[in-house]
Amino acid sequence: MARNKIEVDEELESGFDLSQLKRLANYVGPYKGKMAIAIIIMLASSALSMLIPIFLKNIMDDYIPNQNRQAIIQTGIATLVIALIIAGSLKAKIRLTSFVGQNVIYALRRDLFVHLQKLPFSYYDNRPHGKIQVRVVNYVNNLSDLLSNGIVNTVTDLMSLIFIVFFMLRLNIRLAFLCFCGIPVLAVIIWTVKRKQRRAWQIESNKQSNLNAYIAESLNGIRVTQSFVREERNATIFNYLSGEYRTAWMNAVKYNLMLSPIVDSISVITTSFIYVFGIYWMMGGDASVTPGVLIAFTGYISRFWQPITTLAGFYNSLLTSISYLERIFETIDEKVLVTDQPGAKEMPEILGEVEFRKVDFSYEDGIKRLDQVSFHVKQGETYAIVGPTGAGKTTIINLISRFYNLDCGQIFIDGIDISTVTIASLRRQMGVMLQDSFIFSGTIMDNIRYGNKEATDEEVIEAAKTVCAHSFIMQMEDGYQTQVNERGSRLSQGQRQLISFARALLADPKILILDEATSSIDTETEIVLQKGLAELLKGRTSFIIAHRLSTIQAADCILYVDQGKIIEEGNHIQLLKKKGEYYQLYMAQYSFLAS
Repeated sequence: MARNKIEVDEELESGFDLSQLKRLANYVGPYKGKMAIAIIIMLASSALSMLIPIFLKNIMDDYIPNQNRQAIIQTGIATLVIALIIAGSLKAKIRLTSFVGQNVIYALRRDLFVHLQKLPFSYYDNRPHGKIQVRVVNYVNNLSDLLSNGIVNTVTDLMSLIFIVFFMLRLNIRLAFLCFCGIPVLAVIIWTVKRKQRRAWQIESNKQSNLNAYIAESLNGIRVTQSFVREERNATIFNYLSGEYRTAWMNAVKYNLMLSPIVDSISVITTSFIYVFGIYWMMGGDASVTPGVLIAFTGYISRFWQPITTLAGFYNSLLTSISYLERIFETIDEKVLVTDQPGAKEMPEILGEVEFRKVDFSYEDGIKRLDQVSFHVKQGETYAIVGPTGAGKTTIINLISRFYNLDCGQIFIDGIDISTVTIASLRRQMGVMLQDSFIFSGTIMDNIRYGNKEATDEEVIEAAKTVCAHSFIMQMEDGYQTQVNERGSRLSQGQRQLISFARALLADPKILILDEATSSIDTETEIVLQKGLAELLKGRTSFIIAHRLSTIQAADCILYVDQGKIIEEGNHIQLLKKKGEYYQLYMAQYSFLAS
């Protein structure tokens, strides 16, 4: 059985791409001063901590045998002071790195979200929205530990390792090399595990994306699910995707948890060797090995393997983060297909003359949605577009707002090719009400004002009155300040359309585009609404898509579109006299209503 896009894993990168880390470093760059301070603080505290094993050696080999109580007390005080300095340094490091990490995450998420706002409709047409959302939230959040701790800890641990090796070699070269014997073993293990580990985390990110996409889709479609009693089937699909994610996560985390016990085991084994050989050499009369040297060495061994364990953990985090960075930068690198051309100018104030000149368009290569479409709309005229489902009606109005690029041909507004002006200056002068009446969470007042943030409360109310929304709004508990949920779940479909209509009208557009604007409004309300629209449309160029032909009979011109071509063109009376496709559509609808 074919799998939908939610269940299909995204393609994985084949190699370990260090360029992803270089790009991440560009985000860290502005905070390099704070990072340097954190590193210096940690290096100083690390250097001080190296003195403690030396203190223990002196106490064991010198102060205790010589009963030098004053030296023991002074050494204890010095150790306490060093411990307090280390604690203060750690606190300062946490504050600095957390500040840097969270600011980098903020900048990364901001760039990702801003870029998503610019991507064309075609990007969202081909992807489950849940898979996009998981990149903005989950994937960026998963970089937090790498940015807040990983970078500073790696630098300081590497330097600490150098300090430790120096002190170990200074104490006893033979004991130091016994400790170093475990490093080749660890290197072989890491080299063996790393490829499997990275692949495992890539798969985990895919399964997380699939699960998130299905959850988002299921919540958006909950009414349909319950209407068709699909709860059990949806639960089965959810359990399957959740099970795949659980399996992938368990497999990935297995590799992460593998390194820590391996490092601990190597540490214990090398420590045992040092005790065995150290005591053997000491009993054999080797003066370079004393009880104090063994105690100090034991202290250095724990410090020696601790940064190695941390570095192994950083390596784990790095492999995990790379799989997330691939997805994040993949989205940021997605081309903004609909963008301003070099040298694009601001669109002058629109008068409203619109011309399509031999326009071709296709959503997929080789499959035309519009084929040589040409028509000319004069300023202030109302054009209605009708035709069967999938004929290309919505495509025409989407192209006027430059939501997509043309395959060929040109679209002119007031004689200006719209591809030569900035998108913002073009869309700012248009009012668009799409077929999906989207309502944002917030107040009704805020939703209507969405298209014109500068509008006063009085202007919002006037727009609502014009589209006959005022009466039902005032019947709600808080009137225009009533809070509505995401997608307007508290409102009926008709109420959502009226609010969306008021939003479009408040923008005071020069060109008004209505896609099925009255499809969910009852007949009585529609009659009242038409009166307000008649006044509103005066002096504005408007495009109306409507299956309910009663709403477009007064249009200056009606385009009948089928299979991407304009089949008929004329006003309502002219098209009825032709007795062509429009006549057949009108009679079929009239007969249906009469019956």
